Amino acid sequence: MAKNPPSPAQPTCPCESGAAYSACCGRFIADFERMPAPDAEHLMRSRYSAFVREERAYLLATWHASTRPSQLDFEPQCRWLGLQVKAFDPVDDNHAEVEFVARYKLQGRAVRLHERSRFVQVQGRWFYLDGDQF
Repeated sequence: MAKNPPSPAQPTCPCESGAAYSACCGRFIADFERMPAPDAEHLMRSRYSAFVREERAYLLATWHASTRPSQLDFEPQCRWLGLQVKAFDPVDDNHAEVEFVARYKLQGRAVRLHERSRFVQVQGRWFYLDGDQF
């Protein structure tokens, strides 16, 4: 991920790239119709940021239609703590996998989500397909 350091007026992106939110995941979330994530890793990072910010429309729009839930609810009082991308593996031109660990607290309990997610590219746009949790 490219580094665009945040200014005091701009928050750091939740995906922990070190960049300002508006120069990182925020640009994809704010205008996902015209600015799709360029690869599966950027999409995964922006989806993490969307979970942090409870951006339901973005999450559903970037979920492949074959596996997309009919609705998406957020856990009340969930506090996201961090993201670590462990691996980004392009499988071929239209498929990729991203392994990550996302940490959060839910009702005071620490949770560690470790997943290897699968992504597919359709007509130049990446979508989350599914994943296996460890």
